[in-house]
Amino acid sequence: MPFSLESIASLATIVGAIVSVLALLQSRTWLVVTSLLFICLSISAVLYARRERVTLNAASTVIEGRSIDSLNIANLRRRLNRTFVIQEAHHTARIADEDLEITWRYSGYCRTDRASTMEFSIDSDHSIAFDKLNCVAYDLGHDPEMTHKISPVLVGTEGISKKISVPLLEPLKANQSFSVLLKCTLPRCIKAGFGYYTSTLSFAQARIRRSVVHLIFVGTPPSWVRVYESTLKRPPALLKTLPLLREEPALSEYIDVAEERQGQSARVYIFWRDTAHK
Repeated sequence: MPFSLESIASLATIVGAIVSVLALLQSRTWLVVTSLLFICLSISAVLYARRERVTLNAASTVIEGRSIDSLNIANLRRRLNRTFVIQEAHHTARIADEDLEITWRYSGYCRTDRASTMEFSIDSDHSIAFDKLNCVAYDLGHDPEMTHKISPVLVGTEGISKKISVPLLEPLKANQSFSVLLKCTLPRCIKAGFGYYTSTLSFAQARIRRSVVHLIFVGTPPSWVRVYESTLKRPPALLKTLPLLREEPALSEYIDVAEERQGQSARVYIFWRDTAHK
């Protein structure tokens, strides 16, 4: 019969308690040490089991019967950004045929004594080589006119979820304001039919003052766009259906504005397009 870590921890706690009673009755030092060891092991096992359960839950995101693979992999590798405090986050996703062009802009201030880079996570259901993403960044705090292109650097390995680092033009000091913009194109990553775009935030702060996600569809418009939100402690839940903001020939736009959005959360924008634009 298999035992979980939590059941083993419970057993260790019981054994530790029994040994503690015996130690008190017999005044044996070695029994006291043994009981403390059992108790420490049980506490460590419980904490480890809970952390593993949270990680597994985060890596099993399913929305409307579809596994959100890119978000699942990203959650397994995600780490909190403790370098910056984000005050505003702007995500724009432009979907044309099967291509996805993203533009992300973060503004806030530095919370550490010195910071010279900012990391991003690029997620897609299809593994796209980093050199095919055509990524470019700008340090708007030091270059508001966007005259100096910055080439991001791949951090770690390739995959459907990859980390990239943007070196700033000048290091930031504590409490210094900043604004960074990143553009990437993910070719052939969204098919006709069911599709989605994820907007994730992984910052060590409770709330982000303002978050804006702008979706632009070129060609065939979606039949609908629905928004789901999840956190590490809460599974995905339907938040709302986005209304159409603007429609032109071969162009439709949607926007989602959130005030005081959680600093560690994911919003998944799912949609349906009958056919890809030709």
